[in-house]
Amino acid sequence: MELNIIQKIAVFAIPVIFAITLHEAAHGFMAMKFGDKTAWMLGRVTANPIKHIDPFGTVILPTLMLLLSKLAGGPAFLFGWAKPVPVNFNGLRHPKRDMLWVAAAGPGANVLMAIFWGLVIQLGLWLHSGFASAPLVLMGAAGIFINIILASLNLIPLPPLDGGRIAVSLLPAGPSMALARLEPYGLFILIALMFTGILGSLMSPIMSLFLNFTALVTGLNPAQVQALILVLLS
Repeated sequence: MELNIIQKIAVFAIPVIFAITLHEAAHGFMAMKFGDKTAWMLGRVTANPIKHIDPFGTVILPTLMLLLSKLAGGPAFLFGWAKPVPVNFNGLRHPKRDMLWVAAAGPGANVLMAIFWGLVIQLGLWLHSGFASAPLVLMGAAGIFINIILASLNLIPLPPLDGGRIAVSLLPAGPSMALARLEPYGLFILIALMFTGILGSLMSPIMSLFLNFTALVTGLNPAQVQALILVLLS
């Protein structure tokens, strides 16, 4: 089975929007629980994608990347972001400790969404020959794919990624402050890691772990999920 570009956009659209926006909403929700109501007061603790969508990062860039990868004849590649949820870490009851939970909420939300999309695949398989079966299965695979990518990327221990904030929270004061000072250069370091291939090597085992976990929880065969993802990327 090979999908045309319109079909790929249709299959990826909903999973991408919710993967990115609910990731941000989870940060705001956890910050509110630990004492900082900044995101809540700005209406960002919500599942409404409109509150989180960055027109370029959430819609235009992922669509352009999907189009360009298709026109170039290479595998599909997606990247994007939502409007960051504002968190005043000094407003948390225990800033250094609570930062861990606020940061971990984003990747945690992505893992939960991957499980949800795994159940969508199961629903599609249960419908078998119904008209909605194939779209549900493919959308479920897209949902697993994009969510395990976002969870894995954000767990890289590099500020301003969530993994960097988790590391800052866990490390002793000296190393913690040294790592935190890297934040202004984090994006440039991330781009360098991506172009050298190191980023892919770091993410690969984490993605494999999340894929296998999602398959285990939802009763799917990991190889079957991987095959569906390859269909989407071809």
